[in-house]
Amino acid sequence: MDKESNSKYQFRLPSELSNEFKLACEKLSVKPSEKLRDLISEFLASSNNNILNSKPYIFPKKLKTNQYSIGEMYSGPGGIGIAAKQSKLSYKGKKYSFKHIWATDNHHDTCMTYQKNIANKQDNDFRVICEDINKLDIESLPYVDGFLYGFPCNDFSNVGETRGLQGEYGPLYSYGVKYINHHNPKFIFAENVSGLSNANSGFAFKKILSELSKAGKYGYNLNVNLYKFEEYGIPQARHRYIIIGFRNDLKKSFKVPLPQFVDNFKNCKDAINIPKIPKDATNNELTNQSNTVIERLKYINPGENAWTANIPEDLKLNVKGAKLSMIYKRLDPKKPAYTITGSGGGGTHVYHWKENRALTNRERARLQTFPDDFEFFGSKESVRRQIGMAVPVKGVQIILESILMVLAGKEYPSIEPNVNFNEQETFDF
Repeated sequence: MDKESNSKYQFRLPSELSNEFKLACEKLSVKPSEKLRDLISEFLASSNNNILNSKPYIFPKKLKTNQYSIGEMYSGPGGIGIAAKQSKLSYKGKKYSFKHIWATDNHHDTCMTYQKNIANKQDNDFRVICEDINKLDIESLPYVDGFLYGFPCNDFSNVGETRGLQGEYGPLYSYGVKYINHHNPKFIFAENVSGLSNANSGFAFKKILSELSKAGKYGYNLNVNLYKFEEYGIPQARHRYIIIGFRNDLKKSFKVPLPQFVDNFKNCKDAINIPKIPKDATNNELTNQSNTVIERLKYINPGENAWTANIPEDLKLNVKGAKLSMIYKRLDPKKPAYTITGSGGGGTHVYHWKENRALTNRERARLQTFPDDFEFFGSKESVRRQIGMAVPVKGVQIILESILMVLAGKEYPSIEPNVNFNEQETFDF
């Protein structure tokens, strides 16, 4: 599999070499096909080092008037990135926009996706840094007006152990605080899952908010809100905390933009079918479903899952303990999709409301409101991971354009945030 073009290659080895390769794989307890894919991936990764590396780089110092430089930490494939690229504002004869300066992530396919879609060949000022955050010199990253980061959510998610700050990923938010402390950007944008407020009995959320509000030389005026993106026209029930902070010395306050779709949600069927996905669209391969899965899906109606449907005994799942509602759950074509995830075993791939199959990655990307020409780099499972870890593009664009309005001094329809941080800012940790 060529990870960049998603085209397939066939390899023929001499019989003697083929037998040796199979024997070596047997000793390693891996399938020859899996080992071959790993070797190809390693080769592709090494061949792209000229694109993604962390050598010293001269960043631009001059921007257009009313253009605000931004940098992303834990950038993902570019949900925030493409939203920022599309965000524009014209007000009182002036044009406002964002200018990407750098982005960081540690996942090779994700970085290549970002490089291909956000940093184009004509944009020599933009730098994608693919490196483990633990090894990155945070202070060497250049100043940007806006610091954006969706710090890893694995340990805060409602699905799983919810280890919070005690987990492997929970403490990674602190690298963003370190950047803010050193560079004092004008505004910050932080994003995480709804489970963040419950992690460590609420302690993690309070600690993160406290550190962000006190970060840097001046501290930040935070606006904290749990966004229900279906209320903003996203065809998916995806709930995320978004924290927007303006540096206190700027005397600016962010307001939550008024949701326009509270009583008129967009449904997943129209999002996937209108307009029709082009035949030559990338990342649109079908998943090979087993006969058992196909037969099981025949008994599951739209909106039902493996536990609520009337399924014959021989097709039921033999699972003890917690039963996740998303397992073999079909979409309800009249409603927004349920939350698209980036990982999980059988039954978690999101299933078509009518056809007996999982959605393609391009269909999942539609539900995340990525444009059809946004091409994801990597294997099918890698692409699934990237889409599930991203944020809804059109939803974030509404928030980023609201930031531009604050910077321009333009009023816009708004609502009160559903998290009152003023009650928490006296906490010390």
